[in-house]
Amino acid sequence: MKNARLGVLGGSGLYSIENLKEIKELEIETPFGKPSDRLRIGNLGGMEVVFLARHGRHHTFSPTNVPYRANIWALRSLNVRWILSPSAVGSLQEQVRPLDMVVPDQFIDRTHQRPLTFFCDGAVAHVTMADPFCPTLSRLLSEEGENLMPEARQLHKGGTYLAMEGPAFSTRAESQLYRSWGCKVIGMTNHTEARLAREAEIAYTSLSMVTDYDCWHKGFGNVSVEMVIENLSTNAKLATKIIEATAKKISITRPPSEAHNSLKNSLMTPKEKVSGETREKLNLFTETYWGKFKK
Repeated sequence: MKNARLGVLGGSGLYSIENLKEIKELEIETPFGKPSDRLRIGNLGGMEVVFLARHGRHHTFSPTNVPYRANIWALRSLNVRWILSPSAVGSLQEQVRPLDMVVPDQFIDRTHQRPLTFFCDGAVAHVTMADPFCPTLSRLLSEEGENLMPEARQLHKGGTYLAMEGPAFSTRAESQLYRSWGCKVIGMTNHTEARLAREAEIAYTSLSMVTDYDCWHKGFGNVSVEMVIENLSTNAKLATKIIEATAKKISITRPPSEAHNSLKNSLMTPKEKVSGETREKLNLFTETYWGKFKK
């Protein structure tokens, strides 16, 4: 992992990183279409970082329409092996207050309109997702977050992220259902990224930035875009500091992760039974196990 890079997938309100130095922008075509935006490569805290705004820098992609596969493929093609994913979420628990942050450790997926795998068209892989976030990466992120959180705000370690389809916010009945399941936060993007990152053998973790109490809390108004944007602005400044501090740690430790070998025992289809077209699309991920594809 000596020359591997760190990827940052900026979410709502975080469309750039202020302290990213020596930036160059790349436009990458992938077998899965174009990524959300040009990828920005620079130096952050002594670490080579690739930044990509998941919704586009002008927020033109809804959660459903984010080109997730193209985004992850493009990051892997630039030798990204760790991803930090700051994103806006709603809180489903009283103790997790707006402007707090959460580093979740589990998902429940309620999306239903998205491609969730690179492995299709005659190739099958079953990666393990029991622990969908990289524990080592999550620990580093949590430690730096705790050091930087202001006294009146809290970073919560662990908890379940409920991934909903969107783009509309929850009904009250849905919000109460997810609370009854013990979910801590609700968002619209991270689960899809995490599954694809695991297939791409990239370690992934989330910095979930709480903007509201969804719509379940009687003491607060219904969630609105205005409320979300106001709290996002406050959260984004702190998130940038946490990401920079974590990047410094990763540049020193370059932590290994089980995710870096997730395909080793996951590929089901014999390579000789996979078409050349599919082999070519997947070569970025499978070359270690199937050998380099030659046309």
